[in-house]
Amino acid sequence: MNPFVEKIIPLIVAFFVGVSARKLRMLSRDDAPILLKFVLNISLPALTIIAIHNVQVSAGMLFIPVFAMAVVLVMYSLSMLANRVMRLPKAMFGSFLVGTMIMNTAYALPFFQAAFGDEGLARASLFDIGNTFMIFTFTYFNAIKYGDNSHTDKIAWGKFLKLPPLYAMLIAFVIKALGIGLSPVSLSFLNLIGMPTTPLVMIALGLYFAPRKKNVSKAFFAIFIRMGLGLGIGYLLAYIFGLEGLTATTVIVCSALPIGFNTLIFANLENMDREFAATMVSFSIIIALIYLPLLIFLFRP
Repeated sequence: MNPFVEKIIPLIVAFFVGVSARKLRMLSRDDAPILLKFVLNISLPALTIIAIHNVQVSAGMLFIPVFAMAVVLVMYSLSMLANRVMRLPKAMFGSFLVGTMIMNTAYALPFFQAAFGDEGLARASLFDIGNTFMIFTFTYFNAIKYGDNSHTDKIAWGKFLKLPPLYAMLIAFVIKALGIGLSPVSLSFLNLIGMPTTPLVMIALGLYFAPRKKNVSKAFFAIFIRMGLGLGIGYLLAYIFGLEGLTATTVIVCSALPIGFNTLIFANLENMDREFAATMVSFSIIIALIYLPLLIFLFRP
């Protein structure tokens, strides 16, 4: 069997473990945020430190978060143009807009680690930082704008500045810059803490999977903007700025990621169309099980 396929199959199996666990009532959809919270606060920071510690950092890598932010801004513009034709109800368009803007970077991490090891994980984590910055600033502002809640407009700077992976990345870059080597005990500990990241993310994705039949065509149009046009934007950015190797692969593939979970969170928080948000997220997740490995294979260095 192809080595790449051998690495990807366990990820897909882990996804269906999550789906099955929910169907058998061993776990519920409400458990998914707990799993992802553990990943975000504990296992991913450990994995991030190891990944950056083990790779050769180049100047080009540091611009990856900027490319992620650029993709979000283009998604916003395309969705606003699309709604001039679609004229969706305010609450539905809020979910539509936020869905196209939020890239599910958590989805990318296990695939990039499986395909490219620490080099891939480090770059995908950098893309995640740019995406996350936009989620809790510009994207959240738009969720407030199109939601039905009446509190004052504000940007959630605090949520972004409290993200553990951000500080893990800063610590790793400082260690790298100072030439400090991590001891074998430190590396073993970080590896132990970071190991659950991949299975927990994929199981959480399975728990979240809950498609609805209502407004499917509109949901697929949002997915086309996020994953289809997103791919084109990523490719264009890589071409214009002359990106090469794994950095180019990261920008191209991550620009085409499925719709992120924060779409559901913002829809619930700001009283947007929750059912439509769940439909978009669920269908994009199942499409990405095939689409993302295919893109990684096609655009590999």
